[in-house]
Amino acid sequence: MMEINLVRKNQKFNFEAVNPAGQTVEIDAKPEIGGEGRGFRPMEMLLVGLGGCSGIDMVNVLQKQKEPLTDLKINIKASRRDEEMPPIFEEINIHFDLYGPLNQQKVERALALTFEKYCSVSNILGRSATLKYTYTIHA
Repeated sequence: MMEINLVRKNQKFNFEAVNPAGQTVEIDAKPEIGGEGRGFRPMEMLLVGLGGCSGIDMVNVLQKQKEPLTDLKINIKASRRDEEMPPIFEEINIHFDLYGPLNQQKVERALALTFEKYCSVSNILGRSATLKYTYTIHA
């Protein structure tokens, strides 16, 4: 079982989330409703989770394939259904910049395994949003 505790940091919308290892992240609301920019907004945290989950899975699969990955950068862009309440994600585009002399077929296999089998965050978000991924190999 996972456990996260949140503590309100001020009289507005700033919270600090703490995991069992004592690591923290701050969360805040958007300025339009009184947030003060003291942390990630909750929907941004979902995208952070997607990037972290898929990034960890990509590195893991590529290592098992003995691919010489030297670095990985991930960019995520998402649009929301602003006309609906709540305004959930409509489309999420995630781009992987992979560094090293990598085999294209192995990278594509790693992406397929990541998004079809291993990454639980992409599986959850993909149930309500269109999830697209692209990649570039920088040899």
